[in-house]
Amino acid sequence: MADTKREIERKYESDESGLPDLTGVAGVASVVDKGVAELDAVYYDTPDERLAAASITLRRRTGGDDAGWHLKFPVSSGVRDEIRAPLSETLPRDLAGLVRSRVREAELVPLVRLRSTRDVRDLLDEDGALLAEVSVDAVHAERLTGGGRTAQWSEIEVELADDGDPAFLDKVEKKLRKAGVRPSASPSKLARALRETAAPKKGKAAKGKAAKGKAAKDTVAKGEQGKKGKKGKKGKKGGGGAGKPGGAAEHVLAYIRVQRDAIVELDPAVRRELFDSVHSMRVATRRLRSTLKSYGKVLDRTVTDPIGEELKWLAGELGVGRDHEVLAERVTEALAGMPESLVVGSVRTRVRTWVEAGSSGSRRALIAALDGERYLALLRTLDAVIAEPPLSKGAGGDPEKVIGKAVSRAFGKVSDLVEAALAQPSGAERDLSMHEARKKGKRARYAAEAATPLLGAPAKQLVRDMKSLQSLLGDHQDSVMAREALRDLAFQAGQAGESSFTYGVLYGREERRAELAEAALPEAWRTITADSAF
Repeated sequence: MADTKREIERKYESDESGLPDLTGVAGVASVVDKGVAELDAVYYDTPDERLAAASITLRRRTGGDDAGWHLKFPVSSGVRDEIRAPLSETLPRDLAGLVRSRVREAELVPLVRLRSTRDVRDLLDEDGALLAEVSVDAVHAERLTGGGRTAQWSEIEVELADDGDPAFLDKVEKKLRKAGVRPSASPSKLARALRETAAPKKGKAAKGKAAKGKAAKDTVAKGEQGKKGKKGKKGKKGGGGAGKPGGAAEHVLAYIRVQRDAIVELDPAVRRELFDSVHSMRVATRRLRSTLKSYGKVLDRTVTDPIGEELKWLAGELGVGRDHEVLAERVTEALAGMPESLVVGSVRTRVRTWVEAGSSGSRRALIAALDGERYLALLRTLDAVIAEPPLSKGAGGDPEKVIGKAVSRAFGKVSDLVEAALAQPSGAERDLSMHEARKKGKRARYAAEAATPLLGAPAKQLVRDMKSLQSLLGDHQDSVMAREALRDLAFQAGQAGESSFTYGVLYGREERRAELAEAALPEAWRTITADSAF
């Protein structure tokens, strides 16, 4: 993977062309003139500017001390992660992968060229350490498509030094504001260039057409709430088929849209191996699949069931390494907490080898899946479902009634499985019932999440209850899986002539954890059923 740098900066505008004196900024011992650099950057995007719409920038820059390919992802206001790759004629493969969920099959084309004359100053502390880099940039922007329009401006940029305190930027800003400098109206040079080199709108007709288009989009986004009753009657009479969402469909599609967006946004984070990104993307995938199943009265199951199978595939690809990671963490933590007197033989080495063997290859397989056509086809299908939803008969029905019934059905399935588990003695059958109840509990939780904006407190309570149930049943299932792993490790140790004593101790402790979870289930379930409005 290319190098990554966390970029924390602020941009300013001034009616004056120069930089105010910054020697009076608290903590600054000296201001060092670093000279002038000539920078030439070409920004790439799809013709319909998908990257810019997501505040992502991709450029190929020459000049300065960081020439190369730069890909920037927004983190928060004024904070971006910049991924850098060496200068080359074509876009490096790693960077192409990071924008794939946004770009899809579209071509990345040169969109804007920015040539900047950068006058740089370093702000240093009394030890000579860099606090921030301040530059005055004279920018010339040229649109490379649609007529080659140009724009020019000057801006001041203050970038915090690596590992610097962001509060220092407040001190610099205070000094700049006193000198009449104001924060820039644009978050980036590219955003300003796109705005100032955009094709002018043509007269009243174009203006009216744009307004009409916006009004139409707003109407769809609001679900045409003023026409719910009419749409509801039509839905009851008519049947399925694509159409404009209203009634119950509006709420379900809003939740589906959030999960689709989460998958797209988490894709580059997964590729970059950011903390919890794989788990988060897997959860979004499961939420989508559960929602399609739970709300079959709203969206046509003949259309959505095949999508659910593809989401199951994606969740499986995301889970290969994740499941082993969770299991390995449980076993290694249990082993680390054991007294040395109970650790017999080369247990730690064997467990470490097992952890590493389970992790190898899983990441390569996941990236191959994300690079494959099957994944892109799934994203396209999700886009199509949101754009032209396959509505069922209940789609236009009374939202509270339709969605309330869906949540009740989901909770009922959990109830049946928990009751079945409670009626069975400890053993494999109960383990299976508890595992199935856990999976159905997730589905009920996600159904309630989608219903929360509409149903309010009862749905929120069910979400809390299902989280609690998931935690209890999840710990039990983790114990089942840990015991299977420990049994295998003990067998391997025995085959190698090593002692299996420690694995037996760990196995016994996992049995006890499972027993505690089973013992806690009856009371936990009584509390949940007493709370539930479903």
